[in-house]
Amino acid sequence: MEALISQFTFLSDQALDDKNFDPSTIDDLMKLFELESYKSWAAMELEHETEVAEAEDSMKEAEEMEAESNKELHGLLSIGESAKMNTSFKKTQNKIESEDLPHSKVLCKSLKASSVGRRRY
Repeated sequence: MEALISQFTFLSDQALDDKNFDPSTIDDLMKLFELESYKSWAAMELEHETEVAEAEDSMKEAEEMEAESNKELHGLLSIGESAKMNTSFKKTQNKIESEDLPHSKVLCKSLKASSVGRRRY
């Protein structure tokens, strides 16, 4: 493009100085300018489309990673809740076993039986 501008400057100067200058030479140069500008435009559009496709791929990858992270977080929260419930159950069990009441021992055995039943599911 710079070479075309340089040539256009040269022909413009020649047109001013030379009375016998043929204007068709500038017309030919203008056609070259037009072709060059279309090539540049097409290249820029192709580059833009490529960048858009890459951005869309990156967004899709980020969304997939977010979904995977959410699944992992949900799993960790579930494990934490299970551990909290297990700790609470053991505290209650120890409290009941430490009391010397007949009905508490029956309750403790009942709780143990129900917890074993739940673990099987």
